[in-house]
Amino acid sequence: MQFRYGEDGVDPAKSDHGKAVNVSRLIEQVRIGIEGGEPASEEFIEKKLRQVKDQLTPLLIDELRRGLAETKLTKEGIEKVIELTVENYKKALMEPGEAVGIVSAQSIGEPGTQMTLRTFHYAGVREQNVTLGLPRLIEIVDARRVPSTPIMVIYLDEKHRKSRENAVKVARKLVYTTLEDLAQAIYQDPVRGEIVVELNKTMMMDREVTMEDLKERVKIANCTVRFDENRVYIKPKKIEALKKLLNKISSLYIKGIPGIKRVLVTEEHGEWVIRTDGSNLPKVLEVPGVDATRTTTNNIHEIAKTLGIEAARNALIHEAKSVLEEQGLDVDIRHVMLVADVMTATGEIQQIGRHGVSGKKASVLARAAFEITVPNLVEAAIRGESDPLKGVTENVIVGQSIPVGTGLVELYMSTLDMKEGSE
Repeated sequence: MQFRYGEDGVDPAKSDHGKAVNVSRLIEQVRIGIEGGEPASEEFIEKKLRQVKDQLTPLLIDELRRGLAETKLTKEGIEKVIELTVENYKKALMEPGEAVGIVSAQSIGEPGTQMTLRTFHYAGVREQNVTLGLPRLIEIVDARRVPSTPIMVIYLDEKHRKSRENAVKVARKLVYTTLEDLAQAIYQDPVRGEIVVELNKTMMMDREVTMEDLKERVKIANCTVRFDENRVYIKPKKIEALKKLLNKISSLYIKGIPGIKRVLVTEEHGEWVIRTDGSNLPKVLEVPGVDATRTTTNNIHEIAKTLGIEAARNALIHEAKSVLEEQGLDVDIRHVMLVADVMTATGEIQQIGRHGVSGKKASVLARAAFEITVPNLVEAAIRGESDPLKGVTENVIVGQSIPVGTGLVELYMSTLDMKEGSE
Protein backbone atom coordinates (compact mmCIF):
# COMPACT_ATOMS: atom_id res chain seq x y z
CA MET A 1 0.00 0.00 0.00
CA GLN A 2 1.37 3.42 -1.00
CA PHE A 3 0.90 6.59 1.05
CA ARG A 4 1.08 10.10 -0.35
CA TYR A 5 2.86 12.21 2.26
CA GLY A 6 0.39 14.56 3.95
CA GLU A 7 -2.17 13.57 1.26
CA ASP A 8 -0.76 16.34 -0.98
CA GLY A 9 3.00 15.64 -1.05
CA VAL A 10 3.86 19.16 0.15
CA ASP A 11 7.00 19.71 2.26
CA PRO A 12 6.01 21.59 5.45
CA ALA A 13 9.41 23.36 5.46
CA LYS A 14 8.66 24.87 2.04
CA SER A 15 4.98 25.58 2.66
CA ASP A 16 3.39 28.85 3.81
CA HIS A 17 1.83 27.88 7.18
CA GLY A 18 0.72 24.56 5.72
CA LYS A 19 -0.37 25.89 2.32
CA ALA A 20 1.73 24.94 -0.72
CA VAL A 21 1.13 28.34 -2.39
CA ASN A 22 -0.20 31.62 -0.99
CA VAL A 23 -2.45 32.44 -3.95
CA SER A 24 -3.78 35.78 -2.68
CA ARG A 25 -0.23 37.09 -2.11
CA LEU A 26 0.86 35.94 -5.58
CA ILE A 27 -2.12 37.64 -7.24
CA GLU A 28 -1.39 40.87 -5.34
CA GLN A 29 2.29 40.82 -6.38
CA VAL A 30 1.38 40.34 -10.06
CA ARG A 31 -1.38 42.99 -9.91
CA ILE A 32 1.06 45.62 -8.59
CA GLY A 33 3.66 44.84 -11.27
CA ILE A 34 1.32 44.88 -14.29
CA GLU A 35 -0.10 48.04 -15.85
CA GLY A 36 -3.88 48.35 -16.14
CA GLY A 37 -5.70 46.97 -19.15
CA GLU A 38 -8.87 45.19 -20.18
CA PRO A 39 -9.83 42.47 -17.66
CA ALA A 40 -9.79 38.91 -19.00
CA SER A 41 -13.08 37.06 -19.43
CA GLU A 42 -14.21 34.14 -17.25
CA GLU A 43 -13.91 31.87 -20.31
CA PHE A 44 -10.21 32.78 -20.64
CA ILE A 45 -9.61 32.05 -16.93
CA GLU A 46 -11.36 28.65 -17.23
CA LYS A 47 -9.39 27.79 -20.37
CA LYS A 48 -6.06 28.55 -18.65
CA LEU A 49 -7.04 26.64 -15.50
CA ARG A 50 -8.00 23.56 -17.57
CA GLN A 51 -4.51 23.56 -19.08
CA VAL A 52 -2.89 23.16 -15.62
CA LYS A 53 -5.57 20.85 -14.16
CA ASP A 54 -3.15 17.91 -13.99
CA GLN A 55 -0.35 19.95 -12.39
CA LEU A 56 -2.27 21.45 -9.43
CA THR A 57 -4.62 20.15 -6.74
CA PRO A 58 -8.41 20.75 -7.12
CA LEU A 59 -8.33 22.90 -3.95
CA LEU A 60 -5.60 25.14 -5.39
CA ILE A 61 -7.46 25.48 -8.71
CA ASP A 62 -10.64 26.52 -6.86
CA GLU A 63 -8.66 29.11 -4.88
CA LEU A 64 -7.11 30.42 -8.10
CA ARG A 65 -10.52 30.60 -9.78
CA ARG A 66 -12.00 32.66 -6.94
CA GLY A 67 -8.97 34.96 -6.62
CA LEU A 68 -8.66 35.66 -10.35
CA ALA A 69 -12.40 36.33 -10.73
CA GLU A 70 -12.30 38.91 -7.91
CA THR A 71 -9.16 40.87 -8.97
CA LYS A 72 -10.11 41.41 -12.67
CA LEU A 73 -6.55 40.94 -14.01
CA THR A 74 -5.59 41.23 -17.68
CA LYS A 75 -4.82 38.15 -19.80
CA GLU A 76 -1.09 38.74 -19.26
CA GLY A 77 -1.61 38.97 -15.50
CA ILE A 78 -3.66 35.77 -15.36
CA GLU A 79 -1.06 33.83 -17.34
CA LYS A 80 1.67 35.14 -15.02
CA VAL A 81 -0.27 34.18 -11.84
CA ILE A 82 -1.00 30.65 -13.10
CA GLU A 83 2.61 30.18 -14.24
CA LEU A 84 3.96 31.32 -10.84
CA THR A 85 1.45 29.13 -8.98
CA VAL A 86 2.55 26.00 -10.88
CA GLU A 87 6.22 26.90 -10.38
CA ASN A 88 5.81 27.53 -6.63
CA TYR A 89 3.69 24.39 -6.16
CA LYS A 90 6.34 22.18 -7.77
CA LYS A 91 9.03 23.80 -5.60
CA ALA A 92 6.95 23.15 -2.47
CA LEU A 93 6.67 19.39 -3.09
CA MET A 94 8.62 16.93 -0.95
CA GLU A 95 11.94 15.78 -2.45
CA PRO A 96 12.16 12.05 -3.29
CA GLY A 97 14.02 10.18 -0.56
CA GLU A 98 13.26 12.71 2.19
CA ALA A 99 13.34 11.10 5.65
CA VAL A 100 9.75 12.10 6.46
CA GLY A 101 9.51 9.86 9.53
CA ILE A 102 12.57 11.35 11.22
CA VAL A 103 11.42 14.91 10.42
CA SER A 104 7.95 14.13 11.83
CA ALA A 105 9.45 12.67 15.02
CA GLN A 106 11.60 15.77 15.49
CA SER A 107 8.77 18.18 14.66
CA ILE A 108 6.43 16.64 17.26
CA GLY A 109 9.04 15.64 19.86
CA GLU A 110 10.95 18.95 20.06
CA PRO A 111 7.95 21.17 20.91
CA GLY A 112 6.59 18.28 22.99
CA THR A 113 9.42 18.83 25.50
CA GLN A 114 7.96 22.29 26.23
CA MET A 115 4.47 21.01 27.00
CA THR A 116 3.14 21.49 30.50
CA LEU A 117 1.86 18.78 32.81
CA ARG A 118 -1.53 20.26 33.61
CA THR A 119 -5.23 19.45 33.66
CA PHE A 120 -7.84 21.73 32.12
CA HIS A 121 -11.12 22.61 33.85
CA TYR A 122 -14.39 23.28 32.05
CA ALA A 123 -16.18 25.66 34.43
CA GLY A 124 -19.90 25.10 34.88
CA VAL A 125 -22.47 23.73 37.31
CA ARG A 126 -20.16 20.75 37.68
CA GLU A 127 -16.52 21.11 36.77
CA GLN A 128 -15.11 18.74 34.19
CA ASN A 129 -11.46 17.72 34.16
CA VAL A 130 -9.69 16.96 30.89
CA THR A 131 -6.12 15.63 30.66
CA LEU A 132 -4.11 17.78 28.25
CA GLY A 133 -0.48 18.52 27.46
CA LEU A 134 2.25 15.89 27.54
CA PRO A 135 0.28 13.23 29.49
CA ARG A 136 -2.50 13.31 26.86
CA LEU A 137 -0.01 13.18 23.96
CA ILE A 138 1.64 10.13 25.57
CA GLU A 139 -1.80 8.50 25.94
CA ILE A 140 -2.48 9.05 22.22
CA VAL A 141 0.80 7.62 20.86
CA ASP A 142 0.68 4.77 23.41
CA ALA A 143 -2.82 3.91 22.08
CA ARG A 144 -4.15 3.45 25.63
CA ARG A 145 -7.37 1.42 25.76
CA VAL A 146 -9.06 3.88 28.13
CA PRO A 147 -7.97 7.54 28.47
CA SER A 148 -7.30 8.82 32.01
CA THR A 149 -10.21 11.27 31.57
CA PRO A 150 -12.64 9.80 29.01
CA ILE A 151 -15.01 12.50 27.76
CA MET A 152 -17.62 12.86 25.04
CA VAL A 153 -18.88 15.92 23.19
CA ILE A 154 -22.50 15.16 22.28
CA TYR A 155 -24.15 17.33 19.64
CA LEU A 156 -27.94 17.41 19.40
CA ASP A 157 -30.40 17.36 16.50
CA GLU A 158 -32.32 20.46 15.34
CA LYS A 159 -35.20 19.86 17.75
CA HIS A 160 -32.98 19.83 20.87
CA ARG A 161 -29.91 22.00 20.13
CA LYS A 162 -31.57 25.45 20.39
CA SER A 163 -33.27 25.01 23.78
CA ARG A 164 -31.52 24.35 27.09
CA GLU A 165 -34.60 22.56 28.47
CA ASN A 166 -34.61 20.11 25.55
CA ALA A 167 -30.85 19.58 25.88
CA VAL A 168 -31.25 18.83 29.61
CA LYS A 169 -33.97 16.25 28.80
CA VAL A 170 -31.50 14.39 26.56
CA ALA A 171 -28.71 14.75 29.16
CA ARG A 172 -30.89 13.14 31.86
CA LYS A 173 -31.28 10.04 29.70
CA LEU A 174 -27.51 9.63 29.58
CA VAL A 175 -26.30 9.62 33.21
CA TYR A 176 -25.77 6.10 34.54
CA THR A 177 -28.00 5.81 37.62
CA THR A 178 -27.97 3.09 40.29
CA LEU A 179 -30.28 2.66 43.29
CA GLU A 180 -27.52 4.07 45.52
CA ASP A 181 -27.59 7.35 43.53
CA LEU A 182 -31.31 7.77 44.34
CA ALA A 183 -31.07 6.81 48.03
CA GLN A 184 -30.48 8.86 51.16
CA ALA A 185 -29.58 5.69 53.02
CA ILE A 186 -29.48 1.92 52.50
CA TYR A 187 -29.35 -0.23 55.65
CA GLN A 188 -30.21 -3.64 57.10
CA ASP A 189 -33.12 -4.21 59.48
CA PRO A 190 -31.98 -7.42 61.23
CA VAL A 191 -35.17 -7.64 63.32
CA ARG A 192 -37.42 -7.91 60.26
CA GLY A 193 -34.72 -9.56 58.16
CA GLU A 194 -34.94 -7.04 55.33
CA ILE A 195 -33.03 -4.20 53.65
CA VAL A 196 -34.49 -0.69 53.74
CA VAL A 197 -33.78 1.89 51.02
CA GLU A 198 -34.69 5.47 51.98
CA LEU A 199 -35.31 7.38 48.74
CA ASN A 200 -34.07 10.90 47.96
CA LYS A 201 -37.02 12.59 46.21
CA THR A 202 -34.91 15.56 45.05
CA MET A 203 -32.42 13.25 43.34
CA MET A 204 -35.26 11.25 41.77
CA MET A 205 -36.71 14.45 40.29
CA ASP A 206 -33.26 15.53 39.06
CA ARG A 207 -32.70 12.17 37.32
CA GLU A 208 -36.37 12.00 36.17
CA VAL A 209 -37.02 8.66 37.89
CA THR A 210 -40.57 7.88 39.07
CA MET A 211 -41.81 5.27 41.55
CA GLU A 212 -43.20 3.33 38.57
CA ASP A 213 -39.67 3.21 37.09
CA LEU A 214 -38.35 1.83 40.39
CA LYS A 215 -41.10 -0.80 40.60
CA GLU A 216 -40.15 -1.88 37.08
CA ARG A 217 -36.42 -2.06 37.85
CA VAL A 218 -36.20 -3.29 41.46
CA LYS A 219 -36.95 -6.95 40.89
CA ILE A 220 -34.58 -9.37 42.60
CA ALA A 221 -34.72 -13.17 42.48
CA ASN A 222 -35.73 -14.94 45.73
CA CYS A 223 -36.73 -11.61 47.33
CA THR A 224 -39.98 -9.88 48.25
CA VAL A 225 -40.05 -6.16 47.36
CA ARG A 226 -42.46 -3.65 48.98
CA PHE A 227 -42.82 0.08 48.28
CA ASP A 228 -44.25 2.89 50.36
CA GLU A 229 -44.05 6.66 49.80
CA ASN A 230 -40.31 7.17 50.54
CA ARG A 231 -38.96 3.69 51.17
CA VAL A 232 -38.30 0.39 49.45
CA TYR A 233 -38.24 -2.81 51.55
CA ILE A 234 -36.41 -5.83 50.15
CA LYS A 235 -36.72 -9.11 52.06
CA PRO A 236 -34.75 -12.21 50.99
CA LYS A 237 -36.17 -15.68 51.55
CA LYS A 238 -33.05 -16.64 53.52
CA ILE A 239 -31.75 -14.36 56.28
CA GLU A 240 -28.14 -15.43 55.50
CA ALA A 241 -28.35 -13.65 52.12
CA LEU A 242 -28.90 -10.25 53.77
CA LYS A 243 -25.24 -9.09 53.79
CA LYS A 244 -24.57 -10.16 50.20
CA LEU A 245 -27.84 -8.56 49.09
CA LEU A 246 -26.85 -5.18 50.58
CA ASN A 247 -23.87 -4.85 48.20
CA LYS A 248 -25.94 -6.05 45.24
CA ILE A 249 -28.75 -3.54 45.84
CA SER A 250 -26.40 -0.52 45.99
CA SER A 251 -25.18 -1.14 42.43
CA LEU A 252 -28.61 -2.08 41.01
CA TYR A 253 -29.05 -0.45 37.57
CA ILE A 254 -32.03 1.90 37.21
CA LYS A 255 -31.45 3.94 34.02
CA GLY A 256 -28.86 5.67 31.83
CA ILE A 257 -25.83 4.56 29.81
CA PRO A 258 -22.98 2.54 31.41
CA GLY A 259 -19.78 4.60 31.61
CA ILE A 260 -21.45 8.04 31.63
CA LYS A 261 -20.79 9.33 35.15
CA ARG A 262 -21.71 13.01 34.83
CA VAL A 263 -23.04 15.43 32.21
CA LEU A 264 -22.51 19.14 31.63
CA VAL A 265 -24.84 21.09 29.32
CA THR A 266 -23.02 24.09 27.80
CA GLU A 267 -23.71 26.59 25.02
CA GLU A 268 -21.11 26.60 22.24
CA HIS A 269 -21.31 28.58 18.99
CA GLY A 270 -25.01 29.32 19.42
CA GLU A 271 -26.15 25.76 20.20
CA TRP A 272 -26.48 23.61 23.32
CA VAL A 273 -23.96 20.78 23.62
CA ILE A 274 -23.61 18.01 26.22
CA ARG A 275 -20.16 17.20 27.61
CA THR A 276 -19.79 14.01 29.62
CA ASP A 277 -17.44 12.44 32.15
CA GLY A 278 -17.03 8.92 30.82
CA SER A 279 -17.60 7.52 27.36
CA ASN A 280 -19.81 4.98 25.61
CA LEU A 281 -20.09 5.98 21.95
CA PRO A 282 -22.19 3.08 20.55
CA LYS A 283 -24.90 3.47 23.22
CA VAL A 284 -24.96 7.29 23.11
CA LEU A 285 -25.50 7.26 19.33
CA GLU A 286 -28.72 5.26 19.91
CA VAL A 287 -30.25 7.92 22.20
CA PRO A 288 -33.09 9.93 20.55
CA GLY A 289 -32.13 13.59 20.08
CA VAL A 290 -28.39 12.94 19.60
CA ASP A 291 -26.77 14.07 16.32
CA ALA A 292 -24.81 10.92 15.41
CA THR A 293 -22.95 12.67 12.56
CA ARG A 294 -21.07 15.07 14.88
CA THR A 295 -20.96 13.40 18.31
CA THR A 296 -17.45 12.32 19.27
CA THR A 297 -15.31 10.90 22.08
CA ASN A 298 -11.63 11.08 23.06
CA ASN A 299 -11.54 7.26 23.33
CA ILE A 300 -9.86 6.29 20.02
CA HIS A 301 -10.47 2.54 20.44
CA GLU A 302 -14.20 3.16 20.92
CA ILE A 303 -14.28 5.15 17.67
CA ALA A 304 -12.41 2.37 15.82
CA LYS A 305 -14.84 -0.27 17.11
CA THR A 306 -17.97 1.80 16.33
CA LEU A 307 -17.09 3.78 13.19
CA GLY A 308 -14.08 1.95 11.72
CA ILE A 309 -10.32 2.45 11.35
CA GLU A 310 -10.54 5.47 9.03
CA ALA A 311 -12.61 7.35 11.62
CA ALA A 312 -10.06 6.32 14.28
CA ARG A 313 -7.24 7.72 12.12
CA ASN A 314 -9.06 11.06 11.82
CA ALA A 315 -9.70 11.04 15.58
CA LEU A 316 -5.98 10.43 16.27
CA ILE A 317 -5.06 13.40 14.05
CA HIS A 318 -7.70 15.65 15.64
CA GLU A 319 -6.79 14.69 19.23
CA ALA A 320 -3.01 15.09 18.76
CA LYS A 321 -3.37 18.38 16.83
CA SER A 322 -5.79 19.76 19.46
CA VAL A 323 -3.37 18.92 22.29
CA LEU A 324 -0.49 20.69 20.50
CA GLU A 325 -2.59 23.73 19.54
CA GLU A 326 -3.95 24.09 23.08
CA GLN A 327 -0.34 24.50 24.24
CA GLY A 328 0.27 27.12 21.52
CA LEU A 329 2.55 24.83 19.47
CA ASP A 330 2.37 25.22 15.68
CA VAL A 331 3.15 21.72 14.36
CA ASP A 332 2.26 21.08 10.71
CA ILE A 333 -0.66 18.67 10.40
CA ARG A 334 1.27 16.51 7.89
CA HIS A 335 3.61 15.33 10.66
CA VAL A 336 0.65 14.29 12.82
CA MET A 337 -1.04 12.61 9.82
CA LEU A 338 2.06 10.48 9.24
CA VAL A 339 2.01 9.27 12.86
CA ALA A 340 -1.72 8.43 12.57
CA ASP A 341 -1.11 6.59 9.26
CA VAL A 342 1.64 4.45 10.80
CA MET A 343 -0.51 3.67 13.86
CA THR A 344 -3.52 2.55 11.77
CA ALA A 345 -1.84 1.07 8.64
CA THR A 346 -2.58 -2.55 9.62
CA GLY A 347 -6.30 -1.92 10.12
CA GLU A 348 -5.93 -1.87 13.91
CA ILE A 349 -4.65 0.83 16.25
CA GLN A 350 -1.04 0.13 17.25
CA GLN A 351 1.02 2.06 19.78
CA ILE A 352 4.35 3.65 18.86
CA GLY A 353 6.29 1.29 21.11
CA ARG A 354 7.63 -2.22 21.55
CA HIS A 355 4.13 -3.71 21.72
CA GLY A 356 3.08 -1.96 18.50
CA VAL A 357 4.83 -0.34 15.53
CA SER A 358 8.43 -0.74 16.78
CA GLY A 359 7.95 -4.31 18.00
CA LYS A 360 6.44 -5.55 14.73
CA LYS A 361 9.15 -4.40 12.32
CA ALA A 362 10.42 -7.00 9.86
CA SER A 363 14.04 -6.25 10.79
CA VAL A 364 15.55 -8.21 13.71
CA LEU A 365 18.22 -5.56 14.33
CA ALA A 366 15.68 -2.71 14.35
CA ARG A 367 13.55 -4.54 16.95
CA ALA A 368 16.61 -5.32 19.06
CA ALA A 369 17.90 -1.73 18.84
CA PHE A 370 14.67 -0.31 20.26
CA GLU A 371 14.01 -2.18 23.53
CA ILE A 372 14.41 -5.65 25.13
CA THR A 373 17.53 -6.38 23.02
CA VAL A 374 18.54 -9.87 24.21
CA PRO A 375 15.05 -11.50 24.09
CA ASN A 376 14.58 -10.16 20.53
CA LEU A 377 17.92 -11.57 19.34
CA VAL A 378 17.40 -14.94 21.08
CA GLU A 379 13.90 -15.33 19.65
CA ALA A 380 15.13 -14.43 16.14
CA ALA A 381 17.98 -16.96 16.44
CA ILE A 382 15.58 -19.73 17.56
CA ARG A 383 13.29 -19.01 14.62
CA GLY A 384 16.21 -18.70 12.19
CA GLU A 385 15.14 -15.24 11.01
CA SER A 386 17.19 -13.29 8.47
CA ASP A 387 17.41 -9.50 8.24
CA PRO A 388 16.84 -7.99 4.77
CA LEU A 389 18.59 -4.72 5.84
CA LYS A 390 15.97 -2.52 4.18
CA GLY A 391 15.51 0.09 6.94
CA VAL A 392 17.57 2.89 8.48
CA THR A 393 18.45 1.46 11.93
CA GLU A 394 19.77 -1.90 10.74
CA ASN A 395 21.96 -0.29 8.05
CA VAL A 396 23.46 2.11 10.59
CA ILE A 397 24.28 -0.90 12.82
CA VAL A 398 26.10 -2.79 10.04
CA GLY A 399 27.77 0.36 8.66
CA GLN A 400 26.07 0.48 5.26
CA SER A 401 24.59 3.53 3.55
CA ILE A 402 21.01 4.09 4.66
CA PRO A 403 18.08 3.98 2.19
CA VAL A 404 17.29 7.69 2.60
CA GLY A 405 18.02 10.58 0.22
CA THR A 406 20.93 9.71 -2.11
CA GLY A 407 21.18 6.28 -0.44
CA LEU A 408 17.76 5.45 -1.86
CA VAL A 409 19.00 5.70 -5.46
CA GLU A 410 20.55 2.66 -7.16
CA LEU A 411 22.52 2.98 -10.39
CA TYR A 412 22.61 0.20 -12.97
CA MET A 413 24.96 0.06 -15.94
CA SER A 414 23.98 -1.74 -19.13
CA THR A 415 26.98 -3.90 -20.16
CA LEU A 416 25.24 -5.24 -23.27
CA ASP A 417 25.84 -2.07 -25.33
CA MET A 418 29.51 -1.99 -24.27
CA LYS A 419 30.05 -5.57 -25.46
CA GLU A 420 28.41 -4.83 -28.80
CA GLY A 421 30.60 -1.70 -29.20
CA SER A 422 33.81 -3.62 -28.51
CA GLU A 423 32.90 -6.29 -31.04
